[in-house]
Amino acid sequence: MVNADIEIETLAEFDRVVSRGSLSGYRIQSVNLLDRTFALLSADTSHAVFLGCPMEPDASVKVRADGALVFPPVPDLPFNPYRGLLYTADELFEGLSAGYEATRDAETYAWYQQTKADGDVLSSMLRSLHDDAVSDALDEHLAGARVVGVMGGHALARGADGYRGAAELARTLARSGLTVATGGGPGAMEAANLGAHLAPAPDDALPEALEMLAKAPSFTPSVSDWARTAFAVRDRWPDGGDSVGIPTWFYGHEPPNAFASHIAKYFANATREDGLLSRSDAGVVFLPGAAGTVQEVFDNATPNHYASRGEPTPMVLVGRTHWTEHLPVWPLLQALARGRAMESRIALVDSVEEVPAALAAMG
Repeated sequence: MVNADIEIETLAEFDRVVSRGSLSGYRIQSVNLLDRTFALLSADTSHAVFLGCPMEPDASVKVRADGALVFPPVPDLPFNPYRGLLYTADELFEGLSAGYEATRDAETYAWYQQTKADGDVLSSMLRSLHDDAVSDALDEHLAGARVVGVMGGHALARGADGYRGAAELARTLARSGLTVATGGGPGAMEAANLGAHLAPAPDDALPEALEMLAKAPSFTPSVSDWARTAFAVRDRWPDGGDSVGIPTWFYGHEPPNAFASHIAKYFANATREDGLLSRSDAGVVFLPGAAGTVQEVFDNATPNHYASRGEPTPMVLVGRTHWTEHLPVWPLLQALARGRAMESRIALVDSVEEVPAALAAMG
């Protein structure tokens, strides 16, 4: 079967396809089919693949007899390794009323801590299945979008000038039609997702939101208080703009932020880092940060240097003093770019206000 879209990820999609009488060749991904036994018994399911789809025993026997491949749901996991869609903040923070420790995000991190070094091939396989499913969902969500990555440190406090600047920058980029993507965590990452969330709102929404958030400036000492203030802002402006957060349970002590409308959370940090940078086809903005942001600069510079992904994408470093004196990344980046196509695709600016023009000049 040749089909440009053979994945079924919702019950509505399943009903639409099965009404034609055949599921042959389709991949049905994490759809609860317990109430669709008659449809499964009636339809052609040859060469279909069922990934984590609950179904009645009679239906399971029949689809296997048809030659379908069935990956059963895995019990007692705090996450779904076959998920077909990206996470939402509401999903990850489910249970927050009882404290962050009771949320799905915290429970998944606890599972990861217990299994990451246990040598059990099942645990590592489940993590890999999950991350691949998230990557597939991320590609589907971003299809046709022009994505700009905004990178920065997790330690930036909500009341800081840099936090406000990151939010203003992301709001400007989102209003220009770009999809903002971040590492999905706190600090500068949260600020950028906040700015994109408030892009449809009036300009005075941002100062008000910043005042609300300043009541819990950091995710330490209380992730619960930090998250609750974010949800209060979301309740105040519920119709937010689209953005993507791409965090990781590898840094599970850093919670995801609640302002990304879609969250691609990974177990493998390397997969997460490469996925974030490779999908930022409209460029990447690097706000002042520490070791993690430095790593991201050169993770992005390497394929630009070798042109391994085609034409180099723009890279804008924000904060001349930070990137030339505190962490002198800029001279090395210039040296790597010299004489190559990426030389005209890197820029160093003093402030976030200069970023949109720098990206436009390199676009």
